[in-house]
Amino acid sequence: MSAVLSVSNLTKTFPSGDKFITVLSNISFELMAGDTCAIVGPSGSGKTTLLGLSAGLDDPSAGTIVLCGHHLGDLSEDDRASVRNQHVGFVFQTFRLIPTLTALENVMVPGELRGKKNVRQIALDLLDRVGLADRSHHYPAQLSGGEQQRVGLARAFVNRPSILFADEPTGNLDAETGDAVIELLFDLNRTAGTTLVLVTHDMELAPRAGRLLRLKGGQIVSDSALEDPVRSLQPLSTEVD
Repeated sequence: MSAVLSVSNLTKTFPSGDKFITVLSNISFELMAGDTCAIVGPSGSGKTTLLGLSAGLDDPSAGTIVLCGHHLGDLSEDDRASVRNQHVGFVFQTFRLIPTLTALENVMVPGELRGKKNVRQIALDLLDRVGLADRSHHYPAQLSGGEQQRVGLARAFVNRPSILFADEPTGNLDAETGDAVIELLFDLNRTAGTTLVLVTHDMELAPRAGRLLRLKGGQIVSDSALEDPVRSLQPLSTEVD
């Protein structure tokens, strides 16, 4: 079985005046179909940078990324966008809904871009799954933050992605609403068999994943499997992000 995501010797540097800042250094890991992985670490450790590079949203300074069988370094930006549309779902801290479209229309967008058949019914079914069947014709401004993030979840799964990247998905939500969104995220993920990469500073959320990557100073300082990920809710440690 080939990996859904394979990251090898990944390095990312940024210019700063007459010097370069290394944000990530020599990162390597693989994820298979259905794996769930949380990436944690203090602020500035490179979590979001790693997620963006893994999804082909930016180019590494060195190293290789193979996403769903595609060597991203060999592809043009248009081709990388095509790979994302076919294989990848995203959930962001900021909901990134299109304000002029209804909840239903927002969920339908990725499927329409892909030319997916029956996308309206698939979107309606997903909105029902996340408890928003009666809010499908509301615009983002008419929805609460938790409702907007649930629309974002439905949108992320409309194309049945091979891999889902979630960047601080509860960062803008209160604790109770965030817990409900995470339950939906893991439920949808289990049903679809999607590989999940979750960036979070929440050390109560991170153990919900089956694997934990800790970053510090742009390097992986630990890579561990969790024995009982879904039910393991005890904080691993206190980290400031």
